[in-house]
Amino acid sequence: MGESLLTRSRQTIVRLTNSQLHKYQNEGYSYPHRVLETEQAVNYRKKLESFESRHGLLMKSPFKNKPHLVFTWVHELIHNPNILSLAENILGPNLLVWGSNFWIKEPYDPAYVSWHQDSTYWGLSSPEVMTIWVALSASNSHNGVMRVVAKTHLNEQLSHKDTFSGNNLLTRGQQAEIEVREKDAVDMNLNPGEASLHHVKLVHGSKANKSNERRIGLAIRMIPTHVRQTIGPRDFATLVLGEDHYKHFEYERAPVRDLGEAERQEHLRINDLNKKILYQGADTVK
Repeated sequence: MGESLLTRSRQTIVRLTNSQLHKYQNEGYSYPHRVLETEQAVNYRKKLESFESRHGLLMKSPFKNKPHLVFTWVHELIHNPNILSLAENILGPNLLVWGSNFWIKEPYDPAYVSWHQDSTYWGLSSPEVMTIWVALSASNSHNGVMRVVAKTHLNEQLSHKDTFSGNNLLTRGQQAEIEVREKDAVDMNLNPGEASLHHVKLVHGSKANKSNERRIGLAIRMIPTHVRQTIGPRDFATLVLGEDHYKHFEYERAPVRDLGEAERQEHLRINDLNKKILYQGADTVK
């Protein structure tokens, strides 16, 4: 992939300040970070909604998971220099995108996300895992903003129970066995084109959308190349920065065209294998 972003002298690249880096390390999250111009975010949203106008809601399709395998514009987005720079600040110069997921809540949608840690079922060998959540619409307290509980990433892995609740957007409807006081929850409000960062062990969730506006976000899961999968079949990832001396993951193919037949087949193959990891030990597959 070439040289490190941090060694370049490009002033336009977004970087974390020392205080932002300290906040992430000590509290487990950081926001907001401007990674796209508002017009860019609007254009990406138009591409998403163009797909939906022809095929129905994305969240009702398998392409909500790992959309970078079938949409050229999502593949472009996970390679955005500002996004990679933020990830490099925290995780180092050699990076893989292990996953991507759209999180969309429709107006007055009862869908929610229970309090949970991402690390519960992912099977990755190290907590050196970060999610960059990119807003393609406003995300606020009215439409179901992501909420976090500071410093919970410093604790041990929490026990979770699987609920498989119909309105829960998580794979298993998993819920951390923790009591969160309302005053301890932080709303990570974002404008279109802004992003938040959170640690894989940070407890987070979101409420239902009580507004008449959609809430649209793309979660990008970043890992250093030395991290490996510990459960299930051989896993897949996309190298987005630096070099991979470990080769723990099979590389995903970049989409050549949106929703092409080869792209759909590749997505089906990888998504099916990914489910075996996420649902290992479960009696139900959502």
